Amino acid sequence: MQMTFSVLDAEGGRAERRFDVAQLIVAGWAGRDRAAVEEHIHELAAIGVPAPSSVPVYYRVAEALLCQCDAGQPVQVLGGDTSGEIEAVLFADGDDLLLGVGSDHTDRKLEAYSIAFSKQISAKPVSRELWRLKDVEDYWDELVLRSWAVIDGERCLYQEGTVASLLHPRELFERYGFADRQLAPGFAMFCGTLGVQGGIRPGSHFEGELYDPRRNRSLRLSYAVETLPVVA
Repeated sequence: MQMTFSVLDAEGGRAERRFDVAQLIVAGWAGRDRAAVEEHIHELAAIGVPAPSSVPVYYRVAEALLCQCDAGQPVQVLGGDTSGEIEAVLFADGDDLLLGVGSDHTDRKLEAYSIAFSKQISAKPVSRELWRLKDVEDYWDELVLRSWAVIDGERCLYQEGTVASLLHPRELFERYGFADRQLAPGFAMFCGTLGVQGGIRPGSHFEGELYDPRRNRSLRLSYAVETLPVVA
């Protein structure tokens, strides 16, 4: 799948980049703190989702689910039991690792039957802008993930925390089996999410941000959720 991004460098320069994403991986239960991982497992168990077979766990997902949304553009979902999850996303364009922000939008009702199946049912929105991983890797743990959701007509903070609570991408690459802790060319990986504030619940709109406090800059995404009827 060919995608076009704007790659922003550390000095504020911008370059358009078009490359093929051939394989997509979603890393689940990717927390560094086992207690926090257990909390997320219990959070999902409360809505009927079974515990994972391993921690972390990797789901191969159809790369065609990747999409880019302009602010407010809808992502169509089936039924009213879906919700977004903010994540850092790495793309390997040749040997160049590019960092974006994405939402692992997931069908929670289907998740109770099979997490693997649930990952295949919804689009995976990602930011149009990317950074080079090398520009932020020295202070990776300082980066902040945030998301907001419009729930019952009210915009609320849904997730917030530093990526320090999650396994470093290089460790995720290594545990998956990539050589030299390097994501293979053509692959993209969602690198894990944070716990939510107030419990997992659907919303009519989802926004996400990856914030770099040293350079005071952000990668963002924003999309509406258009619910399609479930017809027997």
